[in-house]
Amino acid sequence: MTDPGTPSGGTPSGETPRAPTREASASRAAAADARSVSDAAWQRDTLERLLFATLREQRRARRWSIFFRLFTVVWIAAALMLASGWFARDARLATGKHTALVELRGVISAGGDASADDIVEALQAAFDDHRTAAVVLRVNSPGGSPVQAGIIHDEIRRLRAEHPGTPLYAVVEDICASGGYYVAVAADRIYVDKASLIGSIGVVIEGFGFTDAMHKLGVERRLLTAGENKGFLDPFSPLPDEQREHAQRMLGEIHRQFIEVVRSGRGERLKETPEMFSGLVWTGERGIELGLADAPGSLESVAREVVHAERVVDFSPHRNVLDRLTRRIGTAAGEAIARTLGTGGAASPLR
Repeated sequence: MTDPGTPSGGTPSGETPRAPTREASASRAAAADARSVSDAAWQRDTLERLLFATLREQRRARRWSIFFRLFTVVWIAAALMLASGWFARDARLATGKHTALVELRGVISAGGDASADDIVEALQAAFDDHRTAAVVLRVNSPGGSPVQAGIIHDEIRRLRAEHPGTPLYAVVEDICASGGYYVAVAADRIYVDKASLIGSIGVVIEGFGFTDAMHKLGVERRLLTAGENKGFLDPFSPLPDEQREHAQRMLGEIHRQFIEVVRSGRGERLKETPEMFSGLVWTGERGIELGLADAPGSLESVAREVVHAERVVDFSPHRNVLDRLTRRIGTAAGEAIARTLGTGGAASPLR
């Protein structure tokens, strides 16, 4: 029987409870350690999942950032190509015959927009395209280097001989003078507006002389040369008569070459007058009367009525800003070196 003074499962009344056994304490400690290890593992696992989730989000954000950057670059490149005429040039891949356009604009010079390298490359591409019905060289130039103009002129004649079934027509806009006309006379025919300016069949060397001004200011010119004529056309030195005569002979030779080119290109169409080769310019209307040009016309009218291929494909060279800057820096550096070595002059013939 159970003692009424003793609670069930407890110690007799009035007795001190016994301390837990060593085994029970060890068991509880082990259980606490297990819970602690479990909590630490859970925390570590949670941190790892959060860390990997964060890394995945960063990678995803980085990929989208790269995608949008590449998209922006492609969009800008496409816009630049559209603005520079690349897609117009690619239009030559379309079917059917077309009129090939090559623009000659500005001063003809080695480092300029109308350099022989660029114009010749464009002309070659235009003639080599088997869909080209005819090439139109649209000219708006006051002239420039006789060498550069001569290279373009000679290449036009070579291409015409190589492609006898593909004519080349020159179409003049505002001006086709001096070196510009030197190039144009290589064409099969020359079309002008009635108010265009053409001609200027002459050669010039221009510069300044400051010897009197320097003398009045008390400035001494110190020019050291090896060769008595190495300072030829130096603007700060007097111009001896023999150097003036030599310069005039050079101008005469280049002028004669220019006249021969015009006579060869225009042939019997040319109605020579005493002032024709004097360097004067004429309107397009008067130029037709003199045989310097053939008929009124524009790019559109020539393509439509002469070539019978109204679709015009532009083969003109299109340089971007970086190309222009690089070329101009290179040209400026070359001119500076030439001036330093004394090989540069003030000559600007065919202009």
